[in-house]
Amino acid sequence: MFKLYIGIDIAAESLSLYWQVTQTKQTGQMALAQTLSDYEHLHQTLSQIVAPKHIHIVMEATGNYWLKLALFLHELGYCVSVINPMQARRFGQMQLKRSKTDAVDAQLLSDFARLICPDLWTPPATICHQLRHVLERRDDLLKMATQERNRLHALQHDPHAPTAIITQVKRHIATLKKQAKQLLEQIELLLASDSQWQQAAQHLLSIPGMGTVTTAWLLVTTQAFSRCDTPQQAAAYAGLVPHHRQSGRSLHKRSTIGGGHPKLRQALYMAAGAAIQFNPTLKAFYNKKVGQGKVKQVARIAVARKLVHLAWACVVKHRDYDPTYPDLLLTA
Repeated sequence: MFKLYIGIDIAAESLSLYWQVTQTKQTGQMALAQTLSDYEHLHQTLSQIVAPKHIHIVMEATGNYWLKLALFLHELGYCVSVINPMQARRFGQMQLKRSKTDAVDAQLLSDFARLICPDLWTPPATICHQLRHVLERRDDLLKMATQERNRLHALQHDPHAPTAIITQVKRHIATLKKQAKQLLEQIELLLASDSQWQQAAQHLLSIPGMGTVTTAWLLVTTQAFSRCDTPQQAAAYAGLVPHHRQSGRSLHKRSTIGGGHPKLRQALYMAAGAAIQFNPTLKAFYNKKVGQGKVKQVARIAVARKLVHLAWACVVKHRDYDPTYPDLLLTA
């Protein structure tokens, strides 16, 4: 299908590109700047070799530096894959690559495209980007508020602390809380602005214990569960599926959770606490786990995993939460 494989190593202000033609084995490399004019130059150069639909381009999801180029290439009909940097790192280790330069990384990504042929990237909806930025900014404000509260606590126990500094810190905490509240309101407006995501959000909010922030994180990270064919995939993406580490007699460790999306996992863990209090079905599930001897933290993680299953079922089946609906409970 593809006649040209390209790897692009992306930095904040520059691009390093390596390409290889399948039939002729011809290779080449190019260094460009992160500017629209260089994007156009890249398109003109590549389109003279082969049509965009026969070109597979692979790049890493490095910060936000890749997004503008990926959108530009996707709109022109190129087949673009955006991979996790961990995938490229492990692929390089498999190839015994020890050198690390922009040109070497670009060639590595080109080989990854040719040998692995990763799934193609589809641009998320605009609301997905908007919600993610608002959610991340709100998290930053809450972190700063926590730091300021700790600082205030220390100042109040220091008899020599200036009153003016204490007053300033208190005002800063109040400002941060006000801004975080405004961002929460903005999240609600964004969810209501998109008809498809509004319906999905309503279904999620019908689950007792599921709040606005957790709903938004679920929709953003899974793109309204379009990335997850099964609830098990959604739970794994959130990092709530236990990992077993056992091998012969030398390795025998306790199963742990991890990986996945840390922000989503944190949001679901907090939502599980509310679900244990206000959702009778999940409260009974939690008590059952504790009664079986599970540590309370482990039981709460199990509730968080159950929440993901319920959320997937509600969005995919286009229905509100109903604890008496058998198919919903079966999926969960």
